Amino acid sequence: MPDVIVIGAGVVGAACAHYAARAGLDVTVVDRGPVAGGTTGSGEGNVLVSDKEPGPELDLAVLSARLWRSLAEQPELAEPGGFEYERKGGLVVAETPEIRLRLAELAAKQGVEHTVVAGGELHGYEPHLADGLAGGVHYPQDAQVQPMLAAARLLGHGAVRVRTGVTVTGFTRSGDRITGVRTDRGDLPAGAVINAAGTWGGEVAALAGVELPILPRRGFILVTEPLPEPLIRHKVYTAAYVTNVASDAAGLETSAVVEGTPAGTVLIGASRERVGFDRTTSVPVLSRLAAQAVALFPALREVRAIRSYCGFRPYCPDHLPVIGPDPRAPGLYHACGHEGAGIGLAPATGHLLAQVITGRRPELDLHPFRPDRFEEPA
Repeated sequence: MPDVIVIGAGVVGAACAHYAARAGLDVTVVDRGPVAGGTTGSGEGNVLVSDKEPGPELDLAVLSARLWRSLAEQPELAEPGGFEYERKGGLVVAETPEIRLRLAELAAKQGVEHTVVAGGELHGYEPHLADGLAGGVHYPQDAQVQPMLAAARLLGHGAVRVRTGVTVTGFTRSGDRITGVRTDRGDLPAGAVINAAGTWGGEVAALAGVELPILPRRGFILVTEPLPEPLIRHKVYTAAYVTNVASDAAGLETSAVVEGTPAGTVLIGASRERVGFDRTTSVPVLSRLAAQAVALFPALREVRAIRSYCGFRPYCPDHLPVIGPDPRAPGLYHACGHEGAGIGLAPATGHLLAQVITGRRPELDLHPFRPDRFEEPA
């Protein structure tokens, strides 16, 4: 019998499995689809501290950034090919002096490593940026990974068994305690169960009789043809991206987010809207993203887009993930609801849950992320 069953083979589930196995636990991961077949496979691979407000999520992001660096240095994960970890840094740009001042004030409050950049210095960071921008803030800790490779690497090492094509249909119990999962392939007992089902985390929680208000928030990405020479050095985005990340709006929001990849392509985002699980391609949204990217990098006007894709961020009303044991269903732990930050926050999530499950004090206080917080009175 495994010590831990992880529901979900995306990057968060993979990190939970990896750190639990490193802690000496026997781990089985189950997923109804393939590895990284959900939100992870539709992500850009962001590992960001720059877009976080001061508070518990930023603390989680700082810890996770350190853990991603450590993972990238481990020979068993780095070879052959690794998972394309790039500590490229982020550059947040401002169109006006007022926005630049607000960005500088946010960076000072965050307390992470940064450099405030004057408008005349921007081309030293990004030579192809549009003229006339007022400045910005450079965050050297921001990084990038290839999310599908990262999930596969984390699941491919240590005492982790992966069972894909297995659908969880319920939970087994002894009294109130969760003792395993019911699946379409039979029951699987375990000492602990981790719900790392991403956008479907609320549905999995409901099988255990508990509520998590996780909703899908759709986003589109445009991908360009491979370029012969790198055009963009950092992850570059406008201040509107920070605002959109923190927004509660259900309607469409877009902001320019542009970055290169080791393959030579350029990724262009980002859009946000709550439309359920509708995967219909929206040409107006893609056109809007393309126009915003060209406004930021005029050289992209001559570059062809070769494809687009969409995914669903697991959105929680308070914009914080759900991490930790569920007091309403002992034996059940949650690691979901990370919205668009799941790839970046995955290692810290797995690391902290492994500490809790093995009876150690977690490195960060998990109280802000507790699963039952949504039932408390405002």
